[in-house]
Amino acid sequence: MPVIRHSESRRTETPNAVMTTLASPTLGGAEHSVWRVDMRPGAMGPLHAFDAEQVWTVVEGGATVALDGEAVVVVPGDTVVIPAVVQRRICADPEAGFAAIVAASPGALASTPDGTGGTVPAWTV
Repeated sequence: MPVIRHSESRRTETPNAVMTTLASPTLGGAEHSVWRVDMRPGAMGPLHAFDAEQVWTVVEGGATVALDGEAVVVVPGDTVVIPAVVQRRICADPEAGFAAIVAASPGALASTPDGTGGTVPAWTV
């Protein structure tokens, strides 16, 4: 039974958030990628899309999630299913910040609204 100790998790920091890989094909041999996203109060991610579905469960704070221009506020316990290829932006609560656990297929490509980018984020592999 693979057990991934906290000390083995990978941490990736971007200007908008910290992603901590909890399981992935290269971390524990998992078939899915699971990571934690932590955003400081008021932080805003870039407008982008993935070519695979993602499932986000809020564990702390809150956020406004914009999907294809429609915004919804989420709080701890809420889960957002983000379909593939849908433009999204996550904006952390200005006072509480935001933390979520995310699950997705590994190797999904992230791209900008103009279709450029096509990168696989390090926390998903």
